[in-house]
Amino acid sequence: MRYIVVGAGAVGGTIGGRLFQGGHDVVLVARGAHYDALGRDGLRLVTPDSAETLDIPVAREPVRLRDDDVLILAVKSQDTIAALDPWPRHLPVVCAQNGVANERTALRRFEQVYGMCVWLPASHLEPGTVTAYGAPMSGMLQVGPYPRGTDDLSEQLAADLRKSSFAGSAVPDVMRWKYAKLLGNLGNACEALCGHAPGRESIVERARAEGRTVLDAAGIAYASPEEESDRRGDQVRIQPVDGVQRSGGSSWQSLARGSGTIEADYLNGEIVLIGRELGIPAPANEVLRREANRSAREQLPPGSMSPRALTELIDAHAAAVSG
Repeated sequence: MRYIVVGAGAVGGTIGGRLFQGGHDVVLVARGAHYDALGRDGLRLVTPDSAETLDIPVAREPVRLRDDDVLILAVKSQDTIAALDPWPRHLPVVCAQNGVANERTALRRFEQVYGMCVWLPASHLEPGTVTAYGAPMSGMLQVGPYPRGTDDLSEQLAADLRKSSFAGSAVPDVMRWKYAKLLGNLGNACEALCGHAPGRESIVERARAEGRTVLDAAGIAYASPEEESDRRGDQVRIQPVDGVQRSGGSSWQSLARGSGTIEADYLNGEIVLIGRELGIPAPANEVLRREANRSAREQLPPGSMSPRALTELIDAHAAAVSG
């Protein structure tokens, strides 16, 4: 198969770069300054063990297709529709994204859609460079057809990933793993807003407790933290690169790059949405969603809000919805 990676940032760049290093045909699809740097200099993939510049083909628009092409969609959820629109509808699409809304969005347009649960600590803060902090494997990637099952393509993709520095596996219940990842990602907005300031942990746990309450009420299954830890084991450990720890997750990086958007609507906002459908308030997630979007629009840097100020906003919103 040839892998066309749409969105060559932290996740897409690491997946595409590692597959290319593993001997697979890869095309990276990027835009703006990142596209210019990739076309001019190649992809600089930095890991705890090495730094290599990879001469991977790069495109801005759809390329001439082959019969064995597979799209790996690695853009943020708010960019899914725009990223998919130019591509022919017969292609298989693998949603290597946070959140749980992308697969259903893709299925409106494409017949073959796969979910990928991505546990891959990486950063993309400057054009042309992606830093992957996982070792000895760069990430744990679980893939399966949406909404459930396994097939030959998911088995082949998992095998190719295993040969390319990933803990890859085909699973019959990929969305159960992605809902577990969603619960973990409910802390992303808090990290973006407050950085690593003391006191943010209680806000994150409050958001995750709301998430579990909402998913349980909706009858939506999710893997437990113990299952995730057991599955990952020692295959993927976050290591420093050149003595520097990873600065922050995907939402933190969105604010750090001043991208103007953030995926909180598809992380905290997913819990808010399901809660509204069931009549269950989720004030912590609603405030995190709202404030993360405001910070992105105003292009505020990460860590612009104190945990105390954020907690006060959550408390006020909780009081308003309950009273």
